[in-house]
Amino acid sequence: MPKYIIIISTLVLLSACSATGSTPAEQKSSIAKMNKQVLADINKATPGALTRIKSAPGYATFSNAQVNLFLISAGTGFGVVHNNSTGAKTYMDMYEGGIGIGLGAKDFRVVFVFHTTDAMDSFINDGWSFGAEADAAAKANDKGGEVGAGVTIGDITVYQLTENGLALQATLKGTKYLKNAELN
Repeated sequence: MPKYIIIISTLVLLSACSATGSTPAEQKSSIAKMNKQVLADINKATPGALTRIKSAPGYATFSNAQVNLFLISAGTGFGVVHNNSTGAKTYMDMYEGGIGIGLGAKDFRVVFVFHTTDAMDSFINDGWSFGAEADAAAKANDKGGEVGAGVTIGDITVYQLTENGLALQATLKGTKYLKNAELN
């Protein structure tokens, strides 16, 4: 059984890393498609969310994959920050690592809604996030559970949707969001 979890975890993580294409134009196109789908999915899961997202100073959408193997968790992803006032886009990458009890892998999408320009600028320029996470996710294709309700932390509301995966975890983790030098 652990052998299959490791194989599935590796495949989920690799698929999230390589989903954007090989050229900057392909990557931006893939990220735009992901962004459109995530916004539609969030609005479906949480009616009215799209109105709140579009009326905020800005928002970010990310596609992420996370692997938990007993005492270690790791994740990677990509996304874009939209400044609703100027229309500017900042392409970013995400990396995370943590310790705690967990097993499994999940492919998930996140939307950050920035309620102030300062919160958005801090996210773009500093990008660190530390926290604790405890969750259970079980989803394959259209079967299983996903979370759609937003959680507000300071000047940012976070929505998360599980795309695929099977994970049970309780971890302390650090996440780094940083600008993608090739796409900006």
